[in-house]
Amino acid sequence: MTHRDWSIQEIARLTGTTSRTLRHYDDIGLLPPTRVASNGYRHYDQGALLRLQRILLLRELGLGLPAIAEVVGAPGGGRSPAPGAETPGVEIEATALEKHLALLRAEQTRLARQIASVENTITALREGGALMPDDMFDGFDHTQYKDEVETRWGTKAYADSDRWWRGLGAEGQAAWKGVVADLNRSWIALAEAGADPASPEAQDVARRHVDWLTGIPGTPAYGAAGDRKAYVIGLGEMYVADPRFGANYATDADRAAAAASGAAGTVGAEFVRDALRIYAEGNL
Repeated sequence: MTHRDWSIQEIARLTGTTSRTLRHYDDIGLLPPTRVASNGYRHYDQGALLRLQRILLLRELGLGLPAIAEVVGAPGGGRSPAPGAETPGVEIEATALEKHLALLRAEQTRLARQIASVENTITALREGGALMPDDMFDGFDHTQYKDEVETRWGTKAYADSDRWWRGLGAEGQAAWKGVVADLNRSWIALAEAGADPASPEAQDVARRHVDWLTGIPGTPAYGAAGDRKAYVIGLGEMYVADPRFGANYATDADRAAAAASGAAGTVGAEFVRDALRIYAEGNL
């Protein structure tokens, strides 16, 4: 195997991230460079690239940087081995990537089912056919998140939340969805109005949001022992990183950006993230 490295500029270009982000990852100990050249430029070898790939995958799955640091462990485990040396780090990285690959494939399958579901609904509406609930909601079942939730928070977290959700019944589930919809409308209205995330209005919605989160069994926010601050801040980051969740807070500007470029805008999600962070740091 060739032992070479790549400059920070090359890595930024290849990954679509920025040199500033990579420097930040170094500053917090998440991704130190393999070496620093005489000109001060950071360079990264194959092991560092493997680690960065895992970091970016976990970011796409919605994890915040503190949680990612716990998952990937101390830097150095995936560094390129010297010629003739044992390669346990490579096997560890490969096993970890296999787990991430399984999550990505599950998400790909879920999205494909949702796309087919929406396409079928459009066809039925235009052709005057009957709308079949089984077809309309294929791919929207909350149990599709089972593996993802268990990976992030453990099997007990999923079991507790699933038991709670089923126990609500149809009426309770409808009421809960109403609370969520009201929160989403409040967030979007404030973001579109250009409110300050630290304003009393935004902080009141943040309080309501946290109150709502703490009522869901199985989440880290539930119960007195949970790390609410880290959980709330991490969720805010996830809203921005994961379009599935960011779509709940999409503003008109976000929708216009999506229509123009095909990429989801994050104005609304960023507002929610910032407001939740301010609330968490001041109250949790």
